[in-house]
Amino acid sequence: NNYSESVLVDRDDFAISHLTRFSKKGTRLMQIDFAEAAKQLVADSQQFDVILLDLGVSSPQLDISSRGFSFTNDGPLDMRMDNRQSLTAATVVNTAYRSELTRIIREYGEEPHRVAQRYADAIIAARPLHTTGQLAEVIRQAHVGRWQKIHPATRTFQAIRIQVNDELRQVAEVMPLIPKLLKKGGRVGVISFHSLEDRIVKRFISEQAQAGYEAELQPVTKRPVDGSTADVHNPRARSAKLRVAVKI
Repeated sequence: NNYSESVLVDRDDFAISHLTRFSKKGTRLMQIDFAEAAKQLVADSQQFDVILLDLGVSSPQLDISSRGFSFTNDGPLDMRMDNRQSLTAATVVNTAYRSELTRIIREYGEEPHRVAQRYADAIIAARPLHTTGQLAEVIRQAHVGRWQKIHPATRTFQAIRIQVNDELRQVAEVMPLIPKLLKKGGRVGVISFHSLEDRIVKRFISEQAQAGYEAELQPVTKRPVDGSTADVHNPRARSAKLRVAVKI
């Protein structure tokens, strides 16, 4: 009962609204996160020739200040990729315990523990916070030392966004489902934008390559295609890494 059709998946209603033109051409649209989409497609015995996972935040989410992903333009502390969910960045920032805030900034922002703790203390002292500009200013004031190109709040914003959208769990859940969704000879490409995502993808593909006769995927790219060198005309691609594997 394996069959193939084009399926576009995004949990963001803004993205879905711009993809509806493809549904008229027989493409299936799914407004859901990609982990849940993969589970449904596996249950439906769907298989594909090509799968592309484009992880992380999108340009419209960053550019529309009301979405609350960026501090470049002040906006509400939202950061939800799916506006239907109740958890927002404001909830995390204003209600999380000190230990939880520290963990989020340390694990998802990859800040040193002392830095994460200092930022968490500053956030708690400044509560309630309502806008991205307020949060960024709190982090800036709590930062010790000089900074040049990268704003001190960048990693904290990444951390809170990952927490709000449960991003790493989804990557970890979707990767083992990929072989089930690919036809033999089918290929998967995964574009990640920070080391936490890339680490999960790299580990899974490496484990597949070392699984011997039980392997289902074989890496096509020995090293990831790096956005900073392969897509130099797009500044937002500078941290992107593309890994490709084929079903054997």
